[in-house]
Amino acid sequence: MAGPDPIKTLLYTVNNLLQQEKYRAALAVVKGFRNGAVLKDKLKAILKATYTHSRNLACFVFTYKGLQALQEKIQGRSLQSHSFLAACVGGWLVFGDNNNINSQINMYLLSRILFALSRLAVEKGLIPQPKQDPFPLFATLVWGIVLWLFEYYPHTLQPSLQSSMNYLYHDSNMWHDISDFLVYNKPRTAALK
Repeated sequence: MAGPDPIKTLLYTVNNLLQQEKYRAALAVVKGFRNGAVLKDKLKAILKATYTHSRNLACFVFTYKGLQALQEKIQGRSLQSHSFLAACVGGWLVFGDNNNINSQINMYLLSRILFALSRLAVEKGLIPQPKQDPFPLFATLVWGIVLWLFEYYPHTLQPSLQSSMNYLYHDSNMWHDISDFLVYNKPRTAALK
């Protein structure tokens, strides 16, 4: 007669440990770290997004450079307004569709524009030069605001950001067994069934 299966016994012991309330906070931290570290299932989506991103950039550069050259030929010289107008038309044609890729690119550019305009305002004397590096305050406010929005007004955030934050901050608070730590996360809906 065979004795108890050591693997089954080990899994039972570990799964029993995972259900104990006194370890819940520490395990939620460990699982949150694991959720942030294991994102390989998104590789296919990342490759598709990378292709779309690079294609859109190529189309934009073609449009922008072509319109700049056309304006310079018509007016006989290059003006600052040529860059702005060519980029506006290219942005409308290439990045004007409201989809996930364009949304990410446009939001990325908006953040860069705000930094650049802040620097330009200092350079032109419209606002005084900060006495200390403002970046720590910026980071503090960005993370404070985004997590406050996520916890209390998640519907206001972009769906992909909501999904990532759910995965990192809410899904790490629940687990079913050891597979949630080692293999994959069972979605929250599976836990509710």
